[in-house]
Amino acid sequence: MSDLDLRRRELRERQGAGARYDAPEAPAEALDLMRRGAANFARILNDLSDAALCETVPRWLSRAHAVAMVGLQARAMCTALAALQRGENASGDIAWSVARSAIDVTASLPPRALRNLFAHSQVHLNVVLRDLRGEDWGIALESGGGPSWTIADIPHRRATTLWQAAADLENGAVLGRDLPFNSPGTGAD
Repeated sequence: MSDLDLRRRELRERQGAGARYDAPEAPAEALDLMRRGAANFARILNDLSDAALCETVPRWLSRAHAVAMVGLQARAMCTALAALQRGENASGDIAWSVARSAIDVTASLPPRALRNLFAHSQVHLNVVLRDLRGEDWGIALESGGGPSWTIADIPHRRATTLWQAAADLENGAVLGRDLPFNSPGTGAD
């Protein structure tokens, strides 16, 4: 039994009946990495001043653009997952990428709204993923000609985005040293 499995079992014992959990078929390690990435991103975001959110950083017009992409991506993933659960086809491209024009508009929101967008969208995504049934994790997403992937791939891809975006906020973190990913992909079109 892994350390993560042991911690999950102890948590369930403490929470008791009525609490909701990830399905046993869920990719526990990827979900853990995604949730730790979200906590790390939130910590960095909340440490930034409102003025710092408007500053330009490499790869983005501003830190606000990186925050907008992360929040909008979570919402897009929730929309795609809801469609799949209704039995509709959903594109993996829709679940993964966010239009640059949407990022630009969202980045113009006040800093408090951007912080809330991230917090609320991440909670929503976490709830949607937690409530997936075991058989849902194997559902394939249409790839639009690219590599095919399933719902089980979402947590790892989201984790990659979160850890990369945390580094993009330029808080002093170094990919490969402080962050578990070295991938430049973010999901912005």
